[in-house]
Amino acid sequence: MAKVTVDGIQVEVANGATVLQACEAAGKEIPRFCYHERLSIAGNCRMCLVEVEKAPKPVASCGYPVMDGMVVKTDTEVVRRARRAVMEFLLINHPLDCPICDQGGECDLQDQAFAYGGDHSRYAENKRAVKDKYLGPLVKTVMTRCIQCTRCVRFATEVAGVPELGATARGENMEIGTYVEKALTSELSGNLIDICPVGALTSKPQAFTARPWELRKTDSIDVTDATGTNIRVHAKGPEVMRVLPRVNDAVNEEWMADKGRFSVDGLRRKRLDRPWVRVHGKLRQASWQDAFVAIARRLEGVKGERIGAVIGDLCDAESMVALGDLMTALGSPNVDCRQDGAQYDLGRREFYTFNSGIAGIEEADALLLVGTDPRHEAPVLNARIRKRWLAGAFPVGVIGTVGADLTYPAEMLGDRPSVLSGLLDGSVGFIEALRNAKRPMIVVGQAALTREDGAAVLAACWALAHQVGALLPDWHGFNVLHQAASRVGALDLGLVPRAGGRSVAGMMSGGVDVLWLLGADEIGAGRIGPDTFVVYQGHHGDAGAARADVILPGAAYTEKSGTYVNTEGRVQTAFQAVFPPGEAREDWRILRAFSEVVGHTLPYDDLDGVRRRLAEVNPVFARQGLPRFGGTDLSGPSGDLNAIGTAPFAQPVSDYYQTNTISRASETMAECSRVYARPVIQAAE
Repeated sequence: MAKVTVDGIQVEVANGATVLQACEAAGKEIPRFCYHERLSIAGNCRMCLVEVEKAPKPVASCGYPVMDGMVVKTDTEVVRRARRAVMEFLLINHPLDCPICDQGGECDLQDQAFAYGGDHSRYAENKRAVKDKYLGPLVKTVMTRCIQCTRCVRFATEVAGVPELGATARGENMEIGTYVEKALTSELSGNLIDICPVGALTSKPQAFTARPWELRKTDSIDVTDATGTNIRVHAKGPEVMRVLPRVNDAVNEEWMADKGRFSVDGLRRKRLDRPWVRVHGKLRQASWQDAFVAIARRLEGVKGERIGAVIGDLCDAESMVALGDLMTALGSPNVDCRQDGAQYDLGRREFYTFNSGIAGIEEADALLLVGTDPRHEAPVLNARIRKRWLAGAFPVGVIGTVGADLTYPAEMLGDRPSVLSGLLDGSVGFIEALRNAKRPMIVVGQAALTREDGAAVLAACWALAHQVGALLPDWHGFNVLHQAASRVGALDLGLVPRAGGRSVAGMMSGGVDVLWLLGADEIGAGRIGPDTFVVYQGHHGDAGAARADVILPGAAYTEKSGTYVNTEGRVQTAFQAVFPPGEAREDWRILRAFSEVVGHTLPYDDLDGVRRRLAEVNPVFARQGLPRFGGTDLSGPSGDLNAIGTAPFAQPVSDYYQTNTISRASETMAECSRVYARPVIQAAE
C-alpha cells in the first residue's frame, strides 16, 4: 500500500493505483471526460489535471501512478487555470446547442463548463462540422458535439467485444465512427449513450420526447431476460419514457441489454385495457363482473383435474403464488411454468440456479457452455464472461449451436450431447482444461433442458462438474442459465405439475377443459384443443389473447410492485412506476377478486399479505442478498446418463429482439429485427 497526501488528507491506496483514485479515496471530486472506472485509461481529455509536489507541471491524474509519500493538490490556482484552459480548448468546436440537445440536463460537459467555463472564448475562427454517423436504429449521433474522449470506442472493444468503432484521420480532422458505415452489431449498444459525456450519442427512439427533470424515477428490475438487471424506470405522466440501468456490481455492474432498454415503446402498444368475453365466436367488451361470471359458469361441474394453468415468462412472484393457490383451491394439480417444456429436478435449489453467482464468473478459471448462447440469452452476463476472459488464462469450451461470435474465443467441441459422454470418459481434449482449473464452471442452457433427454443432459453436466472438481466447499461451479424472468421464482414456488398433474403439452392436447394462461404466449396457442375454454390474463394482445374465450387485462412489470428471482436465485423487488391503462389491474388482485366469485377466497387482501404467503411457501423469498455456498452435497439430479440422445442442440434464441410480448409489440424492436436479420449498409439519417 502507498501512503498519499491529498489536500492535507493522508490516504492509503494499493500500489499501482492512479492519482485520480487516490483523490477519490480522499473524498475529492476530480472532473473527467475520458476516464471511466470500467474502461481502460486513455488520458485524452486532460480535464483531470492536478498538481503533484516536485512535478514540473500539472499531471493528468487518471493515468499517473501513485508513489509512497506523494503529495497531491487538487484545488490550487495552477490547477484551476489549467482546467479552465482545457475547457476552453474543448469548447472550441463544440456547437453549444444545449437547448436542442437530448443530453441537456445530464451532460458532463455542461456540468464541468459551469464549474470551469469562461464567459468568452479567444477562438474566433469558424467551428468545424462533422457528418453524423449511422450506428443503427438505436443510437443517434450528432458528431459535431464529440470531444474525442474515446469512451465509446473503448466500451465497444473492451466490454461489448465488438470492435466496430474507432477513430479515423488525425488532429482537428479526427472523427469517431464505424470504419464502414453500418449498424452496430452489439446487444449492449445502448450503454454507449450512458457513457458518452456529451450529446454526441443519444437515444434515437427517445429523441426529443422529454427532458430529464420532467421524469419521475422508479427503481425496478428488467424482465426481458433472467439476469435480473437493476433498472430505473423514467416516466412522464402515465407513460414510461425510458429505462436506464442502476449500478449493482453483483448483478449487472452498470450495464443493460438493448432489449430491456429500448423495448419500452412496446408498453404503449397492443395493450389490453378492459375485459373481453367471447360470445358466439366473437370477443366482446365486458365488465369485470361479467367476465368473472362467465369463467365461474364454465367452471361449474368441472372436476379439478380438468382445470389447468400455464405461467408465462414475465410474471412476478406475487401473481404466480396467487394463481397457484387458486388452482389448489379448485383442486387442480395441473400448473406448469415451463412453457418451453424444460426438464428440471426440483429436489434441491442448486439443480436449477446459477450457483456460482454472476459476480462469481470473475473467480472462475475455465468454462464449459452446454446448450446456451449467453450473448443472446443474457448479454450482460456474457459481458461478465468476456471481462473474465480479458483477465487471461480462461479457456472456454462450447457444446451446442451458437449463431454468432460470443465476443471471446471459444473452442467448439461439438453440437451434440454425446460430447458430454466423451468428456466424462476423457476422450475429449477439453477435459484437461477443466481438470487443471482450480475453479471450473459449467453453464447449462435452456436448449439443453428443453429436449426429450433434458433430464439426462442435466445429470451428465452435474456428473462432469463433480468429476472435474467444480463442486467444492468454497466453490459451486454448476450453473443453469435461464431465459425467463419468472422461471426461477416459479420453480421456487413449486409451480410444476403435482402428482397426477399434466404438463403444458398435456394440457394443450385436450387434457383439460378449462385452461388459465397467466401471460403465457410462448406455448403455441394454435395447439390448444378447440374444445378447451381458455382464460387469458395478461397485458398485451398477443397469441394467448387471440385464442382466449375470456380476457382479463393485467399490469405490465412497470405498472405493479413485484418480486422477481433472477437466474442465480437472487430475490429482487420492483416498484410501481405508472398505473395500468384503462381497467387493467395488478394480476394478484385479479386472482384475489375472482377467488371470491367462485367461493374460494384467497387468504390475503394486500401486497404485504401476498408477500407473507410467498415466504410461507418458500423462505427464500424472505431473504435479502445472495449468500454464497459451495457444493457440499455431491448427489446429483435424477436422470439416466445412458439416455442421452444423438440429436444436435437447437439454436437457443432465434431472434434476440422478438422474444416476449413487450418486445414483439415494440416498433423499435421490430426495426432492430429487420436491420439485424438482413444487415445492409444504410445511409446516415
